[in-house]
Amino acid sequence: MFRPIAKQAQRSRVDSEGMNITCFIRYQIDPFQRAEFQRYAEVWAEVIPRCGGALIGYFLPLEGTNDIAWGLIGFESLAAYERYRAALRADPQGRANFEWAQRQRFILREERTWLEDVEATRRVTLSPS
Repeated sequence: MFRPIAKQAQRSRVDSEGMNITCFIRYQIDPFQRAEFQRYAEVWAEVIPRCGGALIGYFLPLEGTNDIAWGLIGFESLAAYERYRAALRADPQGRANFEWAQRQRFILREERTWLEDVEATRRVTLSPS
C-alpha cells in the first residue's frame, strides 16, 4: 500500500521547477457512470506519482457539458514520459485500473495533447493591496 508520507512527497513534485511539459488528457465519459470515472481517477492519484508522473489533477464535469472530464500530468521531458509509461505498464495497480475501465466502459473516448509549460504564467498570485 502507498504510504502517506511518500504520497505527500511525490505530490510536491507538481510545484517543482523541473516540470516542462504537460500531458492534457480529454475524456468523453458516460455521464451515467460519473462515479466510476471518479473512482478510476482516484486510483491514478496513487499510481501516477509512484510511476514518475507529477499529477496535476483529474477534473469531472460539474455544469454545462456532462460528458467531458480531464486529466493533467506533468513531466520533465518526453524521455521522462517514456520512463513513466514503462513503469506504468509494469505497475499491477495501474494495469488493474486500465482493465477495470475497459470492462466497465465508462470512458467512451480519450485524447492526449502535449503542452509546453509557459513558466512565467505558473503559480501567479495577486499581491495584497
